[in-house]
Amino acid sequence: MINIKILATIPLFCFSMASQAAIFFGEDLNPSSSTTNSDDANTSFLSQLTGVGTEDFETYSNGTTGPLIIDFGSAGTATLSGSGSVSDGCCGRFATSGVNMWETNENFTITFSDAISAFGFYGTDVGDIGGQITLDFLNGSSTSYTVNSTINADDGSLLFWGIVDEANSFTSITFGNTNNSDWFGFDDMTIGTSQQIVTNAVPEPTTLALLGLGLAGFGFSRNKKKT
Repeated sequence: MINIKILATIPLFCFSMASQAAIFFGEDLNPSSSTTNSDDANTSFLSQLTGVGTEDFETYSNGTTGPLIIDFGSAGTATLSGSGSVSDGCCGRFATSGVNMWETNENFTITFSDAISAFGFYGTDVGDIGGQITLDFLNGSSTSYTVNSTINADDGSLLFWGIVDEANSFTSITFGNTNNSDWFGFDDMTIGTSQQIVTNAVPEPTTLALLGLGLAGFGFSRNKKKT
């Protein structure tokens, strides 16, 4: 995977592409001042899709545990199971819309009624105690990612991570945590089927090469680490 990342004091919006998969990532270490990086990543992710559904956890009461049956509209339904509960916020974790989110320090799984090709979410307070989010996508075989967020950042950081992979649809995602002492908040989860991907919306590799040249004045890294 080619990972293009601007080197700056505050990480900026990052887009990477592996084979047919496009990954969108943005992080704001001080969201009380700005959420630009995360929101730009979310906007770019959503620009690849049409008619998708988003879960914001507002229909659940504080303290509700899984399994949750989630309705993503025309993208189908899903079952969220495993560790965690609906929360109205604590200790640097917060909802990115409304007042509720999903909060956990351990693993949970989202199983979809139909295979999907796009998934995105906001995460809050990730990494202040050294943890990172891991994601295992399953559809026959398993594909794993680690969200490349800042480790040991201050409380209350915000990130957005999303993937669009028309060639490799998936039926479930398991969220993991590299350090169970670190609690994370999740909100505004969006899914999309292959039919909801906008035709020719994902940039070609040549477009990414031009983007890299445009960032040369700032400095960037290219590596094979998963985002």
